[in-house]
Amino acid sequence: MGESRKNAWRIGLAASRFNHFIVEQLVAGAQDALHHSGITTEQQELIWVPGAFELPLLADRMAATGRFDAIVTLGAVIRGGTPHFEYVAGECAHGIMRVALDHAMPVVFGVLTTDTVEQALERAGTGAGNKGFDVTMTALEMIDTLEQLRGSAEGSRT
Repeated sequence: MGESRKNAWRIGLAASRFNHFIVEQLVAGAQDALHHSGITTEQQELIWVPGAFELPLLADRMAATGRFDAIVTLGAVIRGGTPHFEYVAGECAHGIMRVALDHAMPVVFGVLTTDTVEQALERAGTGAGNKGFDVTMTALEMIDTLEQLRGSAEGSRT
């Protein structure tokens, strides 16, 4: 990753309290990725909402502030015996993508969608198995890529 203005990057973490015992591990993974990438705690802001269905609205409002270079959404939707899973997971994913496109910024999908609690716990594990870590690294790479793209576009106009 380029070091262009990394020390000024601001990262928003939007997290769901539902299935908190899993999401807290995703948040820890995300914060670990930020720390390992040189992003200070002052450059991060964590905001919690009740569930995954509320994440797109929070991400949209966070993006609208103009304070963030990327937003990482974190949650866990676990399949149950009803179609509720499909509605929540699908609308959450759709909403988060819409926020990214509407605001032309990285808004990454770190919402686990699993069949079982055990699968979710595996994906929220420590180290390389933590999807919170993985999606946060994706957000940082996307910031860098978009900055490079802007820089090359500005350079081609001169």
